Amino acid sequence: MAETTPVGRNYSMFDADLSGAVLNMHLLSRLMRWMKPYRMTFAVSGVLILFASTLQVLLPVIISLVVIDHIIQGETKHLAPDLGMIDATEWIAEMVGIHPMWAACVLYAALQIGWAFFGHAHRLTLISSVINGLRDLRLDLFKHLETRPSSFYDRVAVGRVMTRVTNDIEALYELLRGMGTLIGEFVPFFVALAIMLSIDVDLTLMLLLALPLMGTVTYYFRRATRKLFRLVRQTLSSLNQNMQENLAGLQVVQLSERQAINMRRYTKINEENLHHELHTSRWETLYGAFNDTIVHIAIGVVLYYGAGAVIQDQMSLGSVILFTRFIDMLFHPIVVLGEQTNILFRAMASGERIFQALDWDEKIHEPDAPATLPQRLAGEVQFKNLNFAYDQDVPILHDVTFTIRAGEKLAIVGPTGSGKSTLIRLLGRFYDFADNQIFLDGIDLNRIHTHDLRTRIGVVLQDFHIFSGTIYDNIALGDTTITLAMAIDAARRVNAHGFISELPNGYDTQLSERGQNLSQGQRQLLAFARVLAADPEILVLDEATASIDTETELLIQDALRKLTAGRTSILIAHRLQTIQEADRVLVLHNGRVEELGTHEELLANQGVYYTLHSLQFQEADAKA
Repeated sequence: MAETTPVGRNYSMFDADLSGAVLNMHLLSRLMRWMKPYRMTFAVSGVLILFASTLQVLLPVIISLVVIDHIIQGETKHLAPDLGMIDATEWIAEMVGIHPMWAACVLYAALQIGWAFFGHAHRLTLISSVINGLRDLRLDLFKHLETRPSSFYDRVAVGRVMTRVTNDIEALYELLRGMGTLIGEFVPFFVALAIMLSIDVDLTLMLLLALPLMGTVTYYFRRATRKLFRLVRQTLSSLNQNMQENLAGLQVVQLSERQAINMRRYTKINEENLHHELHTSRWETLYGAFNDTIVHIAIGVVLYYGAGAVIQDQMSLGSVILFTRFIDMLFHPIVVLGEQTNILFRAMASGERIFQALDWDEKIHEPDAPATLPQRLAGEVQFKNLNFAYDQDVPILHDVTFTIRAGEKLAIVGPTGSGKSTLIRLLGRFYDFADNQIFLDGIDLNRIHTHDLRTRIGVVLQDFHIFSGTIYDNIALGDTTITLAMAIDAARRVNAHGFISELPNGYDTQLSERGQNLSQGQRQLLAFARVLAADPEILVLDEATASIDTETELLIQDALRKLTAGRTSILIAHRLQTIQEADRVLVLHNGRVEELGTHEELLANQGVYYTLHSLQFQEADAKA
């Protein structure tokens, strides 16, 4: 039997602000499992970037060595590696019968188009592979999180969980896309370096002296700004959370005239975000200016050294120009590598959070050999010496023992915190509990698979949830055995068909978020229709008819009588009429069964129920 409470689990890790300070190769290898089905597309993308990078190097070769040295100056003495571009130009000129300058233009245009094509194809195939792999990861993560028990979400904020499915997956996308970008940067780097060394070793070595300086500055810049970027993200997250909280409770804000207070709080967070953004921008501007300065100094070195070499007839003019064009290919990969390092560290933190969630094995215990339920249950429910605590040190239920007979309507009453909702959650097995404490038709609930159990129990809670979709979708809930005709019949029987028919598209009417285009009473009737269409043997109703007009309440009470007829019903009662119509009333107090009997019997006993009735129901009783 699984543990009653999640002992020894560190839920605080879901609130920890991970920084991804180290390169976790195990994490990267795990991530690659989701990329494995798309490895051929990745390979194609790698080949395409090699073609694109090669063409990127050839473009300045045509301008400098072919056009300037070969065609304009007729250079023959200082022949630099032209990678076959001179021969290609002459071949085009001869085949088409045009001047070599026009042939060079044609070749340049062809290579430019090829570079754009291969680069675009590389990006498409790379992004396609990454998106498909992360889609699979997101689906697996969603499936895993959807099967975590209620005890997990009691201790972990939903917003933290959502961040793993959204923001953290997006960080991995940036990482994998950036890895492809790095390949595209370093292929031209090595090709350009090889050509530069073949032209002039001394000048090339002088330029290479700048790389350690750029690398060191980049390292310390990224190290200094990593914390700043994290603070920017944190304050931006706080801004979004504050905005969502205020907009979600806008009516309360306006009714309580809290606009000025909320504005001050939002302004304070916004100022913090502004401070970190400006601090980050100053560092970014300084770093950008440093890089530009290094590049221009390098160009100055090339021009100074190269001009002297040209005058002394030691280097061609085209070679000097080629050096200036290659400087960006030499230095830019260092800048990109620094950017990708920051992305890598952020992705390490995101990957750690994602796999932390995927590895979270907390779940509801399922029996090794589930009991086979009959086609139709009688519906007897028995609680026997039930003890339960969400946390071991805070017990909720104490030795709860009672039986609900098949087909009986039992009302459960008690003050807030008495354990009414806990009983319902345990009956639906949303939490683990010890064996031989709850029975359904004599079968230990822990011997029944949760799927089999929950199809036999219909629950209508106070906060009835509406899903995005049509009226019919919200009645059938994806159950293909519930046809439209069955949904309509269920709606008729619980008095919901009338208002549904008056909607613009009837049962095909799209409902807005959480059913905002329906009244509270209409949502309640729709909930009854949903349960009746599923036809469960056990009905659990957390009655919520407050703030409903009298006419709607009459419809709901009539629907309630139809819904509970012929099935075992557990009613967490808030209305006196519901309590009076129940067969028996169970009184819970401080997690214990204080009284059990009919409405009249409990009043006659003048115990806890009598006191609750006097305090809460005397006005309603007088009206009745």
